[in-house]
Amino acid sequence: MRPLITLTTDFGPSSPYVAQMKGVILGLCREVDLIDITHAVSSQNVREGAIALADATPRFPAGTIHVAVVDPGVGTARRVVYAEIGGQRYLAPDNGLLSLLVQRATSPPQWRVLENDRYWLPQRSSTFHGRDILSPVAAHLALGLDPAELGPLLAAPVALDWAAPRRSGANVLGEVLFVDSFGNIITNLTRGDLVPLGSATSINVQCGSRKIRGLVPTYGAAMAGELVALIDSQDRLEIALVQGHAASVLKVRAGDTVVASYSP
Repeated sequence: MRPLITLTTDFGPSSPYVAQMKGVILGLCREVDLIDITHAVSSQNVREGAIALADATPRFPAGTIHVAVVDPGVGTARRVVYAEIGGQRYLAPDNGLLSLLVQRATSPPQWRVLENDRYWLPQRSSTFHGRDILSPVAAHLALGLDPAELGPLLAAPVALDWAAPRRSGANVLGEVLFVDSFGNIITNLTRGDLVPLGSATSINVQCGSRKIRGLVPTYGAAMAGELVALIDSQDRLEIALVQGHAASVLKVRAGDTVVASYSP
């Protein structure tokens, strides 16, 4: 089976930088399938990139190589790393970009610092390690390079703080994780957090200035222009405006509080 390499960046959907990374990879390894996960991560938003990786990459065949570049510290003393998490392989800056994957892992990940520049491009920019370090390393891994050649083991990678939902009396408090491309508000509350509150019709969701009574099973169960709450495809609580942009109407952003409660 041909090796798979995915790319996730904050470069923008029409960025020529993505093509440069692909060119480097194909210049070293022609027999590879390149897949774009997303290049629409908000600029320098490491947390948003971490969520995209945690949602998408576990769906790929074991052994897939994932190159992730959301790197506001490029060119500084921050490390670049190789990691094996849940049967997948990752190349990324060591800035917390892989930390949500680590939080969800069922077995200890393995980490290495990329220090062996034999597998990097000979001429390297201080502002584009995605092209000059991560892409050639990905190509060499696809060609069968032993990861032990990349550099020494790493015991303590950088981790972001991922807040967990918490109970407060009869309420469950969570937060907005991100706003998706439809303007839907994705929260860190899951189906499991809501089950103790009762049935779908007995749950209230407070977000911004609005309270939503009950959960709907799908967008089509509501009228156009109606604000609804539902469980999304990742099993998380989502707030949506049917045929509209919920985040614009509620004026919320990542980190804002969302409260679920019981309504008799």
